[in-house]
Amino acid sequence: MRTDFDVWAPKANTMTLLADGRKLSMSRGDNGWWHVQHAELPGDIDYGYLIDDAETPVPDPRSRCQPDGVHALSRTFDPDHYEWHDADWVSPGLDGGAIYELHIGTFTPEGTFDAAIAKLDYLVDLGVRYVELLPVNAFNGTHNWGYDGVLWYAVQETYGGPEGYQRFVDAAHQAGLGVIQDVVYNHLGPSGNYLPQFGPYLSEGKGNTWGDSVNLDGPSSDVVRRYILDNVLMWFRDFHVDGLRLDAVHALHDERAVHILEEMAVETENCARELGKPLFLIAESDLNDPRLITPCDLNGYGLSGQWSDDFHHAAHTNLTGENGGYYEDFDSVAALAKVLQDGFFHDGSFSSFRGRAHGRPINKDVVNARQLVTCIQNHDQIGNRAAGDRLSASLDYSRLALGAVLNLTSPFTPMIFMGEEFGASTPWQFFTSHPEPELGKATAEGRLREFERMGWDPATVPNPQDPATFTNSKLNWSEVDEDGHAELHELYRSLLRLRAGRPDLMDPDLRNVSVDFDEVGRWLVLRRGDTAVALNFADAPREMPVPFDGRPKVLLETAPAELYGGAVQLPAYGAAVLAAG
Repeated sequence: MRTDFDVWAPKANTMTLLADGRKLSMSRGDNGWWHVQHAELPGDIDYGYLIDDAETPVPDPRSRCQPDGVHALSRTFDPDHYEWHDADWVSPGLDGGAIYELHIGTFTPEGTFDAAIAKLDYLVDLGVRYVELLPVNAFNGTHNWGYDGVLWYAVQETYGGPEGYQRFVDAAHQAGLGVIQDVVYNHLGPSGNYLPQFGPYLSEGKGNTWGDSVNLDGPSSDVVRRYILDNVLMWFRDFHVDGLRLDAVHALHDERAVHILEEMAVETENCARELGKPLFLIAESDLNDPRLITPCDLNGYGLSGQWSDDFHHAAHTNLTGENGGYYEDFDSVAALAKVLQDGFFHDGSFSSFRGRAHGRPINKDVVNARQLVTCIQNHDQIGNRAAGDRLSASLDYSRLALGAVLNLTSPFTPMIFMGEEFGASTPWQFFTSHPEPELGKATAEGRLREFERMGWDPATVPNPQDPATFTNSKLNWSEVDEDGHAELHELYRSLLRLRAGRPDLMDPDLRNVSVDFDEVGRWLVLRRGDTAVALNFADAPREMPVPFDGRPKVLLETAPAELYGGAVQLPAYGAAVLAAG
């Protein structure tokens, strides 16, 4: 039975709790907090708040459950009622094992946590270490990428709600898989955001791409920051997740002496000690600033890792030949070689896309390769293309295989986007389900204008509000065993087994990476210890030197590799993993 209700509402003159059909006046306490004590209400009740003289209640900013959507009443939820069965799970931390990024709504036909549980054995067999879920906090409508969430403490009901989420994490751990949750703290969605009615959660005049920024450094920002930090801890304590991926941290406006990211890192480390297991934070950032992943005691923010856009851009350009926009600087094998050796391409160099110098160098004595999460595809890089087309829509098997070898033998922590491993033919498009007609219309029109400015044919841009855009983005699991897909799937399985079982490929020390390449011949050889990876990005056979004495062994090849003398010859877009003989 819940008897006490507290809510921060410094803007309110009066506050009334509407709970279980009863109206209870609240008392104003210190610092804008309102309280009702000894309400003697039964468990599992629906409740909301009436601000001032409002007739319509709004949800609790810390609501844990929204059974009827983000505009309706909240429902009490006790996370401790769930009986966990993951005591034997031992998290490896961010150890360089592969991450599998998935969206619950399109991963399975049903689009629920329980349906995703049925696919965990497949992911174990594939050989990944973690599953990373796109945001699952409550948003308006039935389907969405998740980045339009408005209630950060509630889990989306169409996925299965908080109980379904607990079942999923528990099942993943029992299967031997860790769970990373994608969270968004830089903005709130356009529908169902009632936080400004309670208090100064947002900073007017400090907007980002998605609207007003969260108030991290203005008046009353102490409470707003606590709102975020408590949410971080909620995922670890109540849902047993192993790590969080922090969306677009470059959009966090924070001018305080201790940045919110450093606070998150410190509280995460404290929580890890409390729970007796590794916990970690991974930032999405386009700043190329190693301070994010530098320890706090060395004046860094102390995050465990960050996404590496530079790796994706260099890989994409060399695999596809696309070199417009932000790909322009990466149109060379030399750019890829630099990323593999140094972590960042732009480390203070001129960025033509930005029209200025960008980034700073990584100190290899402090930062290791595992801290950079890399991919050849992810939800953004696919979904933000006009048609949401994957690499498999334009590349043949040889180049898809070449990209797989590049990513899964790199020094970094590789990430796979759902379906990539079998060359899924389904797109992954930008979809929304805003119930408000005007918002849906504005979203669709804004999407068209965005791609018109980029020179894309508007006819190729699907309407995000069309239900077919969502259903077309669901994986077709029958493809896994079909011709043209099964071979790639088996290659990913083999690469992940090879990576996990070969210490050279898991070595996180960037100082042990060496690269030989030829720009004209468009080939590259990556060496790490007694292992070398030969990659041919040319559309014709290429011969490249083998960096070992004696005849090497072929551990894996995407097409027949010919060894002779001190060289290996690969066919067009071929790749091979070699070991010293």
